[in-house]
Parts: sequence; structure tokens; C-alpha cells
Amino acid sequence: VQLQASGGGLAQTGGSLRLSCLASGRSISDYGIGWFRQVPGKERDFVAGMSWTGGSRFYGDSVKGRFIISRDSAKNTAYLQMNSLKPEDTANYFCAAQIRSEVGFRPDSLDYEFWGRGTLVTVSS
Repeated sequence: VQLQASGGGLAQTGGSLRLSCLASGRSISDYGIGWFRQVPGKERDFVAGMSWTGGSRFYGDSVKGRFIISRDSAKNTAYLQMNSLKPEDTANYFCAAQIRSEVGFRPDSLDYEFWGRGTLVTVSS
């Protein structure tokens, strides 16, 4: 599967953005989906994840209550709705896909087989 993230841009503090992750080559429903973010010189951090069934969603502590992960199987696209944005949300955001496995979905590990290119989000104070 190939992943293409989009939707990044400039937002003001308190504003909203919605990121999209378009999958091609395979159905997005075959994978657990994760969103991560990274700033230069720092590790890639977990933001949000959704299991392949879509029944379980997970969030990093810093975004709980503000960000929402979702997916539209008909459009083969996952989304990250980001609300109440803060300057510390500024980062390059990546979507990733994890193959189904018997051990279960591991949302906050970096153990994803496929990664898209990042989309830059900048939040001004």
C-alpha cells in the first residue's frame, strides 16, 4: 500500500486543521492506521491510531480531547481532525499503516510497515 498525507498548513492557536491520508494499492481497512509527528532533532512521536477493524482508537496524551482519528473506507482515506491547536503541535505529520497480525494492533510503536511522506503543520501563537 502507498500512503499520501496532505492537509498540512498554517493555523492559528485555537484553530483547526484536518489531515488526510490517502491509501492506494490496497484497502485501507486491511491495516491499522497511525499518525505520528516529528520536529527536527527529535524523535517521531505517536499522535493517534485506529485498529484495522476501526473499533479501537488510541491517542497520545498531548492530543487527547483535541484530535480525532477516523477513516472513510469508500474513499480509502484516513483523517486526523486537529482542533484547539497549540504552537507545540507544530511538526511534520506522517501517516502509517500496520499489517494485521495475531499479536494485535500496536498503535504507539514505530512498528508500521508502510509510511507516507509527511505534511507540515505550523501553528502560530
